[in-house]
Amino acid sequence: QVQLVESGGGLVQAGGSLRLSCTASGIAFRLSALRWYRQAPGEQREWVATIFTGGGTNYADSIKGRFTISRVNANNTLYLGMNNLKPEDTAVYYCNVVYMTTSYWGQGTQVTVSS
Repeated sequence: QVQLVESGGGLVQAGGSLRLSCTASGIAFRLSALRWYRQAPGEQREWVATIFTGGGTNYADSIKGRFTISRVNANNTLYLGMNNLKPEDTAVYYCNVVYMTTSYWGQGTQVTVSS
């Protein structure tokens, strides 16, 4: 059974930092590309970042230079470091993996950035 569990969200002032975590089970973690998405109120879910099995990364233009995606295969954990947060980063953040042709999502963690 595949399970993704996010944590680390919270309320932070603009300019602040947070680090999100996503712990996975039931997948071949080190063989999987992993992604972060976010969904703001009233908006569609949008892709934030991807980290590939070899460590290569891609980022959405809106967060490039401020967010860092990383992974620790030994712990089956995905991270998203977020610096210089802006009110427009307020959203529920989700981790995602496509495993054996099925897309799996965590329950999400709320990030709220106050101005």
